[in-house]
Amino acid sequence: MTGDNPRVAPQLVRDLAPKLADLTDDVLFADVWERPELSPRERSLITVATLIALGRDAQLVSHMNKAIANGISREELAEVATHLAFYAGWPAAMSAVSVLADIEE
Repeated sequence: MTGDNPRVAPQLVRDLAPKLADLTDDVLFADVWERPELSPRERSLITVATLIALGRDAQLVSHMNKAIANGISREELAEVATHLAFYAGWPAAMSAVSVLADIEE
């Protein structure tokens, strides 16, 4: 990690690809996620929708948790999945609901 930014990247990434971990911490989360043009809630909504559409379930878990921390309800996350079924495909939406089901309240 460089600077005083909190660690966000998983230890596995830090162990195998330390530069990717530093970029995740210092650029993605300490810079891009902190830009004032969009709120953290809006960024979470965009990120979750994108991950659902791309079928990136491994990252969806942590970003759904972050979305809840940023004020998005489980019901809203379910609605995002439902809405995306028509744009990203039924399997993507069904997988997203399965991910949501495994997230603790």
